[in-house]
Amino acid sequence: MKGNRNGVNKWASLLLVGALAASTIVGCSQKSNETNNVAPTAASEGAAPTNTAGKEETPLKLNIMLPIFKTNYPKDDSPVAAEIEKKTNTDIHFEWVPNASYVDKFNITLASGKLPTIMYVPDVKSPSFVNAAKSGAFWEIGGYLKDYPNLSGANPVILNNSSVEGKNYGIYRGRALGRNGVYFRKDWLDNVGLQVPETIDDFYNILKAFKEQDPDKNGKDDTYGMVMVKWTGGWASGFDNIKLWFGAPNKWGDVDGKLVPDHQTPEYLEALKFMKKLYDEKLINQDFAIMDSAKWTDPVVNNQAGVIIDVIDGAARADDKIHAALAAEGKDQPDVHFMDVFAGVKDAEGVLQTLPTSGFAGMLAVPKSAVKTEEELRRVLAFLDQLNEPEMQTMLGYGLEGKHHTVEEESIVMSKDAVLLESEVEGLNQMLTFIPEDRAMKVKQTPLRLKQAELQKENEKTIVTNPAEPFISKVYTEKGAQLDNIINDARIKFIVGQIDEAGFKAALELWKKSGGDELIKEMNELYAASK
Repeated sequence: MKGNRNGVNKWASLLLVGALAASTIVGCSQKSNETNNVAPTAASEGAAPTNTAGKEETPLKLNIMLPIFKTNYPKDDSPVAAEIEKKTNTDIHFEWVPNASYVDKFNITLASGKLPTIMYVPDVKSPSFVNAAKSGAFWEIGGYLKDYPNLSGANPVILNNSSVEGKNYGIYRGRALGRNGVYFRKDWLDNVGLQVPETIDDFYNILKAFKEQDPDKNGKDDTYGMVMVKWTGGWASGFDNIKLWFGAPNKWGDVDGKLVPDHQTPEYLEALKFMKKLYDEKLINQDFAIMDSAKWTDPVVNNQAGVIIDVIDGAARADDKIHAALAAEGKDQPDVHFMDVFAGVKDAEGVLQTLPTSGFAGMLAVPKSAVKTEEELRRVLAFLDQLNEPEMQTMLGYGLEGKHHTVEEESIVMSKDAVLLESEVEGLNQMLTFIPEDRAMKVKQTPLRLKQAELQKENEKTIVTNPAEPFISKVYTEKGAQLDNIINDARIKFIVGQIDEAGFKAALELWKKSGGDELIKEMNELYAASK
């Protein structure tokens, strides 16, 4: 089956509109494109609040729970954090949670009732968050956004996509729609004498060559093809892209006017068999199911692996790290790009299909147990509004001028001190929502970064949308975690050889009996009503 090929349906058009308003963010591991050095105006809602006597209010205490993609992270008293506090009249404590375990920590925190002031929500449609939101655990902020100069510019389509039954229980973090793709070691590809792949067989041949043909030319058998990691939504960070190459749908597909979950399609199983082949031949890391995403790029930077399927803007960050490592050894080649990017490969029918974002990547929610009054809520929203000022976007993405970056020809040039950046800057960009847009000063636009930006635009033409994206399912709210675990567990076991095809199909039957059949029925009712 071919799931809503090229996104030619009404949801595609809606998502595309949303994406045009959302800017590219360097989300997974790092930074994004950030800000002009323009101070907030005095009239901004985000300006430091004053009381009626004209005196500055007591700093607003904030406890902010965010994911971190590195083993190091900014401390509460680090220079950038201190500057944020100064400009926003706040007293901030950051609760950093490793991205690989964020979902578990999120659910544990929800159950504890001891919630932070601002909480990153990785999956707005997850049963745990939907139940908590509908039971009144979070402020519904939709009606307040109009009162803030930046937040009032939120895209209505993305607000709808990130809503729970039409209500907004947080502020979405804007993302480019065509952000997903593949990045790889260009020097390795040149060394093994191959071209950028166009088919699945081409892609396989590259991974095989990266393992067997000494792509780093060190004379040792110490490389492999592709790095995969455990991700907040499950391990399948790369698989969700690969299954589209085989013609599987994006989560749900339309078959003869009816919604079908992706794992019930034959194309999905073919993609799993391909992944098993990669695993059996050791073309991917054998610990993919447990590998921390904080270490995702390390094997590529350290000449161990050559390919990552993720957000394509990760290529420039990996390239920067390779340059930094070479510079430390006095061997850098500033004008050479070690990384390159491509969208994906064509399926058996010669069609390229790419995985879109939803126009946002999670959101920042405000729990009522931590923020008890409307007055407090407005101060929290004023803080989040101010973070969208150009100056603040730059600071959260790139740190302080003169310490973490310099400005040359109106462009950011980052420090090559990786340890300094990890300990004082990286991770703070997880607070950025880019509403109404990305107004940050940009990193110096190298040929690789220009290619990334162009490819993201091109990807919008080949996306496969999820027709069920806007739907909130009562069945999934109640049983979604259990249903997802059945599928996630089965596909991992299939790939590593703990179950065969019969075992995988038995897991699909268990999924159906555990509430899957009810879910399919309900989703189709919602789908029919939407038409």
